[in-house]
Amino acid sequence: MTHAPATQARAKDAEPRHGPDTPPRPADPKTRGRRENLAGYLFLSPWIAGFLLLTAGPMAASLYFAFTDYNLFDAPRWIGLDNFSDMFGDPRWRHSVRVTLWYVVVGTPVKLLVALGVALLLAQKRRGQAFYRAAFYAPSLIGASVSVAIVWKAIFSDDAIVDRTQKAFGVDAGGWTGDPDLVIYSLVALTVWQFGAPMVIFLAGLKQVPRELYEAADVDGAGRFRRFWNITLPMISPVLFFNVLLETIHSFQIFSSAYIVGGGAGGNACGPADGSMVYTCYLYVQGFENSRMGLASAMAWMLLVAVALVTAVLFRSQKRWVHYEEGGR
Repeated sequence: MTHAPATQARAKDAEPRHGPDTPPRPADPKTRGRRENLAGYLFLSPWIAGFLLLTAGPMAASLYFAFTDYNLFDAPRWIGLDNFSDMFGDPRWRHSVRVTLWYVVVGTPVKLLVALGVALLLAQKRRGQAFYRAAFYAPSLIGASVSVAIVWKAIFSDDAIVDRTQKAFGVDAGGWTGDPDLVIYSLVALTVWQFGAPMVIFLAGLKQVPRELYEAADVDGAGRFRRFWNITLPMISPVLFFNVLLETIHSFQIFSSAYIVGGGAGGNACGPADGSMVYTCYLYVQGFENSRMGLASAMAWMLLVAVALVTAVLFRSQKRWVHYEEGGR
């Protein structure tokens, strides 16, 4: 009993003491990991809230509206697959599908061909190269805005620049925006004019082609076309695939330029005579002009499925024409 206080004193002296110069005990890894995760979620919370409120929520609501009769004023009424059956039986809907497919099949390849051709020219060392790159890329910075569509409509209207140029060469075709057969060509010209974004991507891909391959081809006596076909095109095929995929998806989403160039509001949206009636434009007409929001939602989901199928086909086809370096796939 007499040695108990001394034993307790020695035990207290043996305990580690944390003074001002003693490093603190390291925190538990699990606790530190939870704190880091919490901080990450706090920084991500604005994006998560925006995704749930502005993307996921509206998508879920539109999926429900696709099976209802909804006109923005009355409560939605469940009608099952009636919207889809009305859609497939609508001649204007089938016309909008044909116009959109024509625009995608014609506009996308022409835009990519122009972008690749200009990229090949700009990849060569020449004086003023930076200026030319900036000048060709400038239209893509503007984007498919309403102001550009208004100016484009004025350029291709009656007695405007294009019409006067045609008459100077003896072609009296009139304004393109007033002709149901020519208005779609003005939209193709607009998308081709904005080839700057894929051009820059092509330029980046051309810079990655090893110069040794071209030197070996020169030794073998290969011409320009053969070098392009056997060296340049296979080496930039991943970049080409990326541009094809991106521009195809963008072509399906065309709206503002078709709506403005085609006539805008006032009962002549995407005209004349539905000449520029692309899919998204007819979706707008059904949803906001005809107040058939349920049918418009069904059309939107049908467009999503179509774009997903086209994307799957492109990914499936890349095995045949896209060449990756070892380990790059």
